[in-house]
Parts: sequence; C-alpha cells; structure tokens
Amino acid sequence: MGIRGRNVRRICQRYGDKLRYATLYDSSRRIALYSAYSFKKSDGQRRMDTPWMYEPQLVTADENGNMRVLPSSGEIDPLIEESQALLADYIDAVEYERGQLNPDQHQADNQDKASTYTLTNVVPLITDLLEGPWGAYTDMLRRRLNNFCHGVAYVVTGVTVSGLTIQREKEDRIAVPKHLWSAYCCPRFDNNSPYDVRYMFPTYAAYASNAIGYSVTEVPLKTLEALLKNQTDVDKSASIFFKHCVS
Repeated sequence: MGIRGRNVRRICQRYGDKLRYATLYDSSRRIALYSAYSFKKSDGQRRMDTPWMYEPQLVTADENGNMRVLPSSGEIDPLIEESQALLADYIDAVEYERGQLNPDQHQADNQDKASTYTLTNVVPLITDLLEGPWGAYTDMLRRRLNNFCHGVAYVVTGVTVSGLTIQREKEDRIAVPKHLWSAYCCPRFDNNSPYDVRYMFPTYAAYASNAIGYSVTEVPLKTLEALLKNQTDVDKSASIFFKHCVS
C-alpha cells in the first residue's frame, strides 16, 4: 500500500552522545520503515534492564539529540504522542509484539544494545512470527556473520506496509507491516566456508509475511528487490543499500 505524501524522516539514532544506527521513520503512521546498522559479533544475549525510549528528534528540530527514556503515561508530551508510537499503543494489540529492526542480539557493546530499545526501531509483528521463524532467522544470521564474516557486516531490515492498523481508543495509531525483510553485506568473508554458506556472501537477503503460519525465505538480493520494486518510493530508497553492496 502506498505511503506517498506521508511524514517520512531519516533519523540518526543517538545514544550516549554517539551515533549508533540510522532509521527511516514514518511519523504519520508511527512505524519504522527500516533500520540500517553495523553488525557486531555477539553472543546473542539480550539486554534485559533497558527502559524503552523515544526519539526527541521527531519532536524538535535538534538532530543531535540523544534518545530519551519514555516518561510515564500521564506525563507524555502531546507532541511525542503525535509523532511516534508509544508503549500504550501495544497494550491491547494482543496479536502483536514489538519487533526490533536492529535487534540487540546483533550488537555486542552494552550501550549499542541499549540503543535498540527505542520505539522508533520497532514495528508490530505477529507474535508467532517474531518468537518463531523470524527469531530463529535473526539468531541464525548472527551465527553466520559471527563465523564467516571477517570484517564489518552491514545490515538493513525493514517492512512493507499493509492497509491494517493498530488502534487505541478508536484512533488509528500504528501501521501493521505486510512483509518483514532484511539484507546484509559482508565485503570481507571466509572464502573457505562451506558451499551451503559461501554462496550467501558477500550479500544475501530474506523476507517473511507478517502473518501466522509463514516461514522466512532466504533469497538473493535481486529477488528481494523484485519484491520491493512495486512498493513506494520509500521502499525503493533502500535499494541504495543494495547497489552499494553489490558494486
């Protein structure tokens, strides 16, 4: 479904006065369209003590501001509620969980992990997908890049948007993704890796339908581009990543 004319903005996600990763965010539909990040070799442990944060860059003109801890529900500035998703939006969304596009399991440093807990890095995913096939794929990709990528690996994970929304008090609050997709680029990889892994370097991709009963399909980048090419200009802007990886 098209999103032309929507309020879409690129965010440099900052935490602890340091740029951590980049996100393309649709404020009118309160959903992250994709997050692009550097993968860090990780043991896959999640950081359990991090409060959820919001993005002040969507509220003010300050593009160098750090993400901040969400205030309690009674103290939230209306400008925050207007510009991005809140924890309250997920309370009655019983079919969905908050799915990180840049998952903390793909980061090693505690501050990098903490920076993934912002609602501008989150999309509503069907619980069965997030806890099942997509969770398994995320961990498998972590192990693949840990074992066979010798340099920096770059990952971009995003969504295509359906016509469904999550409502709160009869107000449309968050767009529901139709597809979840991801692509990675590892310029320096192990040329002696097993064949069933080697052909997936330097780049490969994956996608899944955000629905019950669907698995994750791994595909070449061109196949993913074909899936996205009829989407909106926003989705096509992710192709810059693809062209960079294969050039």
